[in-house]
Amino acid sequence: MNRKHFLKAGALLAATTFYTSSNAIGLTQSSKLRVGLIGVNGMGWANLNALLKVENVICTALCDVDANVLGRRKSELEKRNIQVKTYEDYKQLLKDDVVDAVIIATPDHWHCLIYVDAIKAGKHVYVEKPIGNSIKECEVMVAAAAKSNCIVQVGQWQRSQQHFRDAIKFVHSGKLGKVRLVKAWSYVGWKDPIIKKPDTPVPAGVNYDLWLGPAQKRNFNENRFHFEFRWFWDYAGGLMTDWGVHMIDFGLIGMKASVPKSIVATGGVYADPNTAAETPDTLTALYEFDGFNIQWEHALGIESGPYGRDHGVAFIGNNGTLVLNRQGWEVIPDKNKMEAVPLQPSVDNGLELHMVNFVEAIRKKDKSIINAPIEAGSHIATISQMGNIAYRTGKKIYWNDENKKFTDDECNTYLAAKYHNGYKIPAV
Repeated sequence: MNRKHFLKAGALLAATTFYTSSNAIGLTQSSKLRVGLIGVNGMGWANLNALLKVENVICTALCDVDANVLGRRKSELEKRNIQVKTYEDYKQLLKDDVVDAVIIATPDHWHCLIYVDAIKAGKHVYVEKPIGNSIKECEVMVAAAAKSNCIVQVGQWQRSQQHFRDAIKFVHSGKLGKVRLVKAWSYVGWKDPIIKKPDTPVPAGVNYDLWLGPAQKRNFNENRFHFEFRWFWDYAGGLMTDWGVHMIDFGLIGMKASVPKSIVATGGVYADPNTAAETPDTLTALYEFDGFNIQWEHALGIESGPYGRDHGVAFIGNNGTLVLNRQGWEVIPDKNKMEAVPLQPSVDNGLELHMVNFVEAIRKKDKSIINAPIEAGSHIATISQMGNIAYRTGKKIYWNDENKKFTDDECNTYLAAKYHNGYKIPAV
C-alpha cells in the first residue's frame, strides 16, 4: 500500500468511535485463547484445525446457516473431546463472552459485514481471502481495523511460508537482472464446468435467507451454494479473487509495487458456453506499472499451466526467470547469463505457521508482527477486483489513487457491492 492510502484511511476515522478489544486484556501466554468459527465448511474447517494445533488454543463455538454441516462439525469435535456451542446467526456468537477470536470463512459477500461486527464486538479476527467482494468493502474493513486494537490476520498464508520469503529475497537481490514481466496464474484442472440445474426448494436445515444476506434475492439453486458460490458475481469474483489474491500478491511483493497505471483484461466462458457460471473460466489480465508488467491468467478445466505448474508466479528477468509456487521455487537461467538454482522445495506448513503468527500477535498485543495484515489483504483484493472490472467493462481502465476512483464512470459503478434485503455496507 502506498503512504497516501494509509493517511486517507486514517483521516476517515477522526470523528468516530474507537473499538476496544476487552478480551485481549489479561490474555497471557498460558491462558486459553477461545475461538469461534463462522462458516464451518471447506476452508473454515481447515483453518480451525490448523489453529487448534497452536498451544493453548481451544474452540468454543461454531456458526453456520446450514444445520447439516454445523451438526456434522460439532460431532467431529465431540469425538476429539471438544465441546462447543452452536449458532445459526453469527451475531449471537459475537455476543458470547466465551469467544475471544473468530475465524470468518463464509462466502465472500458476507465477509465485510461479519468482520466489522466482529471488530465492534472486540473480537480478534482471522478473515478468509479475498477480504471483501468489492473495493469499497475493502476500504471499510481497513478503516474498522484502524480504529481498533483487535488483531486481524488475512488468510493469505503463503506470507508465513519460508520458501516464499526465500524466493522473494532472491528476487530482491537483483541477480535476475531487470525484471520486465511477472506472470501469475492458476490452472484448475480438476474443476469441470457447472452443468445447469433447475431451482429447487431450500434444503431442510438451511437458512437460505440468512445465507443470501446482502445478496440479491433468488430462488435456491444448488449451483450457487457451498463451494460453487465463487463462480457468481453476487457472492464472489471467480478465480481472479480466489487465486489471484495469492499469486498476484507475491508479484507485487517481489516488484515492490503499489497500484498499476492501467489494467486491461480479456477472456470469457470458453470451456462450456452452456455452463451456469457467470465468472470467466478463461481470463488474461495485464497490469501496467512503470518499467514492467504483471500478467495474470487462469483457466478452469486445464491442468498444465506455465512452466508445467498449475499455479505460480514467475519473475522474468534479463538474466533468468524465478518460478515460485506452493511446492517450492527455482531459477532458470537465460542463455547461461547466471547460475541455475535447482528446485528449493517447501519445508513447512504455511497455514499452520500463519496461525502461530496470529496467536503470537494476539498474546503480545502487537499488530506490527502480523504477516498478512488487513491493509495487505485490502490492497491485493483491490488489485484483483480491478482485473475483474476491466474484464466486465471490456475497457482499458485507469485508477486515480488520490481519489480512490477510476477515471471512467462505468468502472466506478463496480466500486461498491450492491446490498439488498435491507442490508447496507457497514459504517465505521
